[in-house]
Amino acid sequence: MLAAALAGATAVALGAFGAHALLGVLDERALVTWHTAVDYQFWHALALLAVGVLACFRITTALRVATLAFVVGIVLFCGSLYALALGAPRWIGAVTPLGGIALIIGWLALAVHAGRDAAPQ
Repeated sequence: MLAAALAGATAVALGAFGAHALLGVLDERALVTWHTAVDYQFWHALALLAVGVLACFRITTALRVATLAFVVGIVLFCGSLYALALGAPRWIGAVTPLGGIALIIGWLALAVHAGRDAAPQ
């Protein structure tokens, strides 16, 4: 839940920063990249919130994996997009797919929880 709250709060702050402070500073392509990072961060903040709510009922290994994967994915995927939008070297883009893989792992772990681990014992 803490990770969800922090991811959500920083998504709001970074979205506002992009919409106001970076408007006119970054070109259109960089602003689209920034916006993509904010969108993914918001969606995965909500995913972390769902994981936190599910963990209130029963903590499973799958939920732990989902939490870690979502946090790593937000940092790597969104973080690399923020950096690229701000003019980081292009090699930083090599990190983006790793973050995307982490986000996918998070969703798959959530599916494992739903399909197997959430069943009553």
